[in-house]
Amino acid sequence: MLLPLVLATLLLLADAFPPDPVFCDASGDCFITNSYGTWNTRQVCKVSQIVYPSNEEELLEAVSYGAKNKLKMKAVTKFSHSIPPLACPGDGDGGGHSGAAGLLAISTADYSRGIAVDVNSKAVEVDGGAQLQAVLDEAARHGLALAASPYWNGLSVAGILSTGSHGSSWRGKGGALHDHVLKLRMVVPSGKNSSSSSSHKEFAKIVTLTPGDGDLFYAAIVSLGTMGVISKVTLELEPMFKRSITNMRTSDAGLEDKIVAFGNEHEFGDVTWYPSKREAVYRIDDRVPANTPGNGINEFVGFQPTLALAIVAQRALEETLEAKRSSNGKCIASQAQVSLLESLGYGLKNTHGLRLFTGYPVVGFQHKIQTAGGCQESTSRLLICGWDSAKHALFYLESGITIPAQSIAAFIADVKHLRDSHPDAGALCGIDLYTGVLLRYVAASRALLGKPFDGVDLGFTYYRSRNGSMPRLNMDVWQEVEQMAISKYGGVPHWGKNTPVTFSNPGTGRSLRLERFVKEMRNMDPSGLFSTRWSDRILGIKAMEEQKNPGCALEGLCICSRDEHCAPEKSYHCRPGRVFTAARVCRYENEGS
Repeated sequence: MLLPLVLATLLLLADAFPPDPVFCDASGDCFITNSYGTWNTRQVCKVSQIVYPSNEEELLEAVSYGAKNKLKMKAVTKFSHSIPPLACPGDGDGGGHSGAAGLLAISTADYSRGIAVDVNSKAVEVDGGAQLQAVLDEAARHGLALAASPYWNGLSVAGILSTGSHGSSWRGKGGALHDHVLKLRMVVPSGKNSSSSSSHKEFAKIVTLTPGDGDLFYAAIVSLGTMGVISKVTLELEPMFKRSITNMRTSDAGLEDKIVAFGNEHEFGDVTWYPSKREAVYRIDDRVPANTPGNGINEFVGFQPTLALAIVAQRALEETLEAKRSSNGKCIASQAQVSLLESLGYGLKNTHGLRLFTGYPVVGFQHKIQTAGGCQESTSRLLICGWDSAKHALFYLESGITIPAQSIAAFIADVKHLRDSHPDAGALCGIDLYTGVLLRYVAASRALLGKPFDGVDLGFTYYRSRNGSMPRLNMDVWQEVEQMAISKYGGVPHWGKNTPVTFSNPGTGRSLRLERFVKEMRNMDPSGLFSTRWSDRILGIKAMEEQKNPGCALEGLCICSRDEHCAPEKSYHCRPGRVFTAARVCRYENEGS
């Protein structure tokens, strides 16, 4: 077994530093992808031109050039972590007004150095491409903190806003960064006709938006990149504080009765749920005064540089267990992983200097606790991110769906019922290899594409085959959970995650807000240069056409209605859900099963 792992590792190392999300190959063809190397649609996104503005003047020039030449355009971030093809211009397949020749990628990788803190107004103005951790560190240098952020620090500020990414909090303005924006500067098409002017810069303009601009501002702070390119963002800060964190692993008995109260009690709390193990980890996470003893940091294990050999071994194990249809094997492997995470304090360290976990509580400054990361900056071929787009790295899909707070208890009870009624006792073990179900608290937002209600966001990650026609072990369980969350409990999907079919239902309270958003989007970009086939579909402008091809349900390109949408030749057939019977899922049914 060792020799194949070594050989696979050598292959991974040869491919361990994938190109930037925007890159050109030796033949001169240029492409946009994400950090995983594949969109949720598996489509190839081809463009003709890539530009790298480093300041607002150059960004204005880039958008002006695109607008004058009627090019479909998209901004793309340094690391590009969205799973759907949000950053792919035009039709997403090399199409556009004039094929790939009409598609322009605007990378913000070099537009990231501007970070200016105003201590008196407790605010920070940053370039759109500024990396989250750099912003947090600069604010901290002035004794200030940003209350809200996602958990992963390898994101740009503009990328976070564009997808509505969030942390966990119901307090105050909540845990979504877009709800802490004071001002936004965007570069957008000016609407001028190319025949009326010869100067590039007359075809684009800079607009400055504040909450006083009403719907236009609340459309722009979460826009999916459809209104223009975010140039500058001014964020609200507050005096530095610390947080005290204790992770408590216990039985999941009564989780459905405790989940809402726990979110109200703890400002930054969350819950990691392991349904198959009947366990939950409650993260008791609250702010404490800045003079509280403690200098803890957050180095969440999954975001740290990891030995390539370990990644190869984990992927090889999972592929073997999938091939053998071994739920029990996944249960054993995940139990070891969950116990290891617990022993490491889930990456929390009590002291910055020694970087050791010695016990709870872990107390540390906000900017050292609120996010984690590091693997994205690794310069070693031996230490990489687990998801790096190499042939033998981890490969998976992520679901992110926010369920209204008043419905979360019934949803959890249904998932427990599904677990308890499933004939395979280990059917839910697969996600535990990817840290279970993360339950985060998300507050209602005024952003038109933000969450329309106070809710609990459920996030889970699951195995994806490199072969799109290959079914997954116990895939029916998580298809039922996703359909239940959306169709039965009115959940809304995270814009930067999920399979395509998850977006076919706009969810509770979103339809009217989508209409208001589209109105403002068209006012800002009347020619639709920043709109794409993907954005038109998820915004309801065009019908979300399900692909009803053989095997389309295997990766969420459709909800099955016939066996051929699954993989009947591999004994996967289209069947009703076990608990949510309106669901249609691909279930393994072999003789004797």
